Amino acid sequence: MTDQSPSYHYATIARALREIDAAGPGLSLEDLAARIGLSPAPTWRRVKRLELQGYITGYRAEIDRRKVGLGVLAFVRVDAERNNAAATQALEDRIRSLPEVVAWNRIVHEAVLAELRLARLPVVLGGDHCLGLGSISAVARHCRDTGKQLRVLWLDAHADFNTPETSPSGNVHGMPLAVLSGLGHPRLTEVFRAVDPKDVVLVGVRSLDPGEKRLLKEAGVRVYTMHEVDRLGVARIAEEVLKHLQGLPLHVSLDADVLDPTLAPGVGTPVPGGLTYREAHLLMEILAESGRVQSLDLVEVNPILDERNRTAEMLVGLALSLLGKRIF
Repeated sequence: MTDQSPSYHYATIARALREIDAAGPGLSLEDLAARIGLSPAPTWRRVKRLELQGYITGYRAEIDRRKVGLGVLAFVRVDAERNNAAATQALEDRIRSLPEVVAWNRIVHEAVLAELRLARLPVVLGGDHCLGLGSISAVARHCRDTGKQLRVLWLDAHADFNTPETSPSGNVHGMPLAVLSGLGHPRLTEVFRAVDPKDVVLVGVRSLDPGEKRLLKEAGVRVYTMHEVDRLGVARIAEEVLKHLQGLPLHVSLDADVLDPTLAPGVGTPVPGGLTYREAHLLMEILAESGRVQSLDLVEVNPILDERNRTAEMLVGLALSLLGKRIF
């Protein structure tokens, strides 16, 4: 059996799968290469092929939350296969029978609420934007407890304002802002309804479904698409956002795909024509100067799709700007 034969090829792949499964997420590319007798470059190509062909569907990291000082890190995603009545019904049935969707977001909710009660600024990392159900509902609860009204700045290429009836895909990660605004399946809205849609501003949007457009207009959500960003500039939009969302606190929910894919390739649903590096940082800097941001989501970072950790590093930089880091 030569190193060019099909038998050798399949045997190597099978051995790689066994090693990955046995070692878990801590196995580095170099270690895997040594175990299967290849150099890192061809090992990487084989692993990518296994991912693309569906043999490897994902990776899991087991974190000792006590050592990192966190409560629970939850990644939640629910998909429907097709856009038809039967699939929508099946999705709703799964939502009813999947307490995990609610349970995980309840855990996020309690973790964020605990930080707020300690007068800390919670930063929630993800994962798809569905986790905003837990974080924003917690901020809303804290606002009610302290006599304040929640304002939300949603930075995203998508509005995430679909319902099961309007969604072309049935993906729940395209619905969280609608649920938070009280629209969608009662199983979710009765738990996570949290915000008046008139107290929400969307910035950076460039991919909207027809049903979303109608719902956004009916709900009174203010939307700045990339058309407005190009025409008005980020500085003016930031000033208008802060004027429209007067008062404290301000929750910023930042989806990595609001950025141009050349800056943030590691996202599940990239859309060309997003915020540039300086547009994104300027927006964060102006928000920091306002002193009004009290909670933050950083979501839609997918390490499997990322290139040399560029997306994760970009969001870390934006978080630092939002927390007050300045050029001079």
